[in-house]
Amino acid sequence: MDRDEARARIFAAIAAIPRGRVASYGAIAQRAGLPGRARLVGRALGEVPEGMELPWYRVLRSSGQIAFPPGSRGFREQSRRLKAEGVEVRNGRVPLASFGLDADLDRALWGLPG
Repeated sequence: MDRDEARARIFAAIAAIPRGRVASYGAIAQRAGLPGRARLVGRALGEVPEGMELPWYRVLRSSGQIAFPPGSRGFREQSRRLKAEGVEVRNGRVPLASFGLDADLDRALWGLPG
């Protein structure tokens, strides 16, 4: 797979994250058919073509933590956008058990609390 195809798959996986949900860089890589390539997802996010609308703010570290440095403009913007969609953000972290892409599936299968 060439670089352009990999980026297109990554962008499609990010675009598919529903409003009010988040995903880790690794989960996006997995969904794009690029398992283990979380860093490639981060790199692709830094290369989003101008004018492309992509919900970049729905992508977080595997811990649920925002990747931008706390207090930075990017950190504040990502927090603001997530909260506007009803996502809980506390100290720069989102509880993935409640807001992650697979949260509903986990609850349905295992009865995990939301």
